[in-house]
Amino acid sequence: ATSYAWAARRRWVSPSGLRFLCDNEPASNQERFSIFIIADFMRDSRMSNTYDVIAIGGGPAGSSAAAILAEYGHRVLVLEREKFPRYHIGESLIPFTFQPLERLGLIEKMRRSHFVKKYSVRFIDPNGSSSQPFYFFNRYDRETIAQTWQVLRSEFDEMLLNHARDKGAEVREETKVTGLLRDEADKVIGVRAIGPDGVETEYHAPITLDCTGKEAYAMVRNGWRVRDPFLSKVAVWTYYRGAKRAEGIDEGETIVAYVREKGWFWYIPQHDDMVSVGVVAEGKYLSRDGVRDPEQIFQREIEENAWIKDSLAVGQQVGDYYVTSEYTQHSRHCGSDGLLLVGDAFAFLDPVFSSGVMLAMKSGVLVGEELHRAFGENDLSPKQFTHYARTIRKSVENMRKLVYAFYEQDFSFSDLIKRHPDAAGPVADCLSGDMNKDYSELWDQIREIVPLPDELGVGDPLVACSV
Repeated sequence: ATSYAWAARRRWVSPSGLRFLCDNEPASNQERFSIFIIADFMRDSRMSNTYDVIAIGGGPAGSSAAAILAEYGHRVLVLEREKFPRYHIGESLIPFTFQPLERLGLIEKMRRSHFVKKYSVRFIDPNGSSSQPFYFFNRYDRETIAQTWQVLRSEFDEMLLNHARDKGAEVREETKVTGLLRDEADKVIGVRAIGPDGVETEYHAPITLDCTGKEAYAMVRNGWRVRDPFLSKVAVWTYYRGAKRAEGIDEGETIVAYVREKGWFWYIPQHDDMVSVGVVAEGKYLSRDGVRDPEQIFQREIEENAWIKDSLAVGQQVGDYYVTSEYTQHSRHCGSDGLLLVGDAFAFLDPVFSSGVMLAMKSGVLVGEELHRAFGENDLSPKQFTHYARTIRKSVENMRKLVYAFYEQDFSFSDLIKRHPDAAGPVADCLSGDMNKDYSELWDQIREIVPLPDELGVGDPLVACSV
């Protein structure tokens, strides 16, 4: 072990002991021989539980990052608390999810799947009057970005996790991380976790990815969480079989149906004649008159939108009623020495525009690429991930502005476009997931109607000089 640590410090083997990384030859044949003996020992025995990268969480962010890194030949460990397939909400993809899916090599598998194809979104007023469908192919290529999917997350997430396995990542399910390991300089050097056998084990890596979703393991424990008070909603949802759905190309359309107090229903058609349907609003609105039971809340809100009431009347409610907070949160930093936050663990945004899965996969793919570059440069210092942080933060800030506008009482997209017909394209681009463009003109146009938030100025990595 001492010889291995010595060799790793000389950068002649990687932290996992699996690759020979030197830029220059060892000083002597004896040193060269020692390095290969150590690498072979580490490869064969794997007694050290040492990896190049550890990902906490096997959801879309963790699986995407793991697949990219494993594809490049890095030794990756994914620690997932649950046993897949497992239930998860967040079932509607947006068009620009195509890009991370394409990078991962999963487009053809998605096309062969039984997931319902999604080409459009439609908005319904409380009285039941409907907008025309907003077809993505009116702006994007119909065969690529303009067609996405409504997914069952248990199946979709398992597909992503198995893809990471297929690429070479080691996945350990039913394994709960109980702590981050740190050295004397406070650098994260791995994790402590309890497996399904109840045994606690330490795993080491020069970089750990927090992909724990809304739970935001490291954000919370490091005191980095920044709330977004205006975006503090509650969601109540369930499933229906046999409820109304459109036909043909509109079968997979997402419905956003408004209720009072700027609340809204999602209505997402899924395969096997199922529909995911839920209501999102301020907690004080949903719990008015002292109502706390999720079923009672949901059934009462059905009466607040004529289209939802009519569409569900012919179906049968199936399974449980669920409730969760949809509190938007941001991390003050994307990470620190030895630690990176990915997906919802970096920033969780109100789900009204279904951006969560796309942002998780986008950040996972980007982290994979950035880490591979950093490994090649033998430099995993926090500053290496500034580009990653600012790319994802720009995406979040752009979508955050549209979410803020959506919840303003005096705002509607139709009014905006009546005032500024040229705003229709940029709105469609941002809502579809093309979030890293310059939308400054659009924000000026919206500010003529309602205020928009300033950028939070968070997300850069925590570097030693700033402590």
